[in-house]
Amino acid sequence: MNLALLLDEDFVSPDRARLQGRRLQHLKTVLKASAGDCIPVGRVNGLMGYGEVLKLNDSEAELQLTLDTPPPAALPLTLILAMPRPKMFRRVLQTCASLGVKDIWLINSYKVEKSFWQTPWLSDDNLRENLTLGLEQSKDTVMPLVHIRKLFKPFVEDELPALLEGKRALVAHPGMAAPCPNHLNEPAALCIGPEGGFTDYEVGKLEEAGCQSVHLGPRILRVETAVPVLVSRLFDACL
Repeated sequence: MNLALLLDEDFVSPDRARLQGRRLQHLKTVLKASAGDCIPVGRVNGLMGYGEVLKLNDSEAELQLTLDTPPPAALPLTLILAMPRPKMFRRVLQTCASLGVKDIWLINSYKVEKSFWQTPWLSDDNLRENLTLGLEQSKDTVMPLVHIRKLFKPFVEDELPALLEGKRALVAHPGMAAPCPNHLNEPAALCIGPEGGFTDYEVGKLEEAGCQSVHLGPRILRVETAVPVLVSRLFDACL
């Protein structure tokens, strides 16, 4: 936790907040903080700064806040991601938040098992928890938006074309002729398939909507690896 992310309910006044639970334990056991110490903090969707520890006990920590620093710039990227396996979904969410991706669309695909959509990690509370962990890691405060679309064809035909307007639209798929571009200086949309990739039909529909198919090279990567590799290649300044 490189930054303690403060929720609205943590504030007891405009310049004071109380931490409990996981963040309190981190202060005590990892940072070994005590009264008078200052720790990095930030308000969700707001400014960053530091908090001076006024009080620290077994039940809570009270901080005097100075919030005067804007968060880092978001990536100009819309990430369209076939729903990953639940065992890696948490890591993918945290990675996206750490890299500065703010617009995430989870979509269905032929190779996405129906059971993936039943994972408890899709609940609002669990989404926020894992996005928070990613933001705390990279010292950011702006919470990403996660959109869920469980029907592939309606999304691609009815929503995706408008979503791609004004963006460099790409779908990463092994075996394509064009390599993934580097060092973009324009907004982009990136589609990443499930383990095993999109089907040829799905790639065709994504191309009809306006995407260009690209490859990363001869190696086939897991989704949790492909996400940071692709994002860092498109926007190398984020790392």
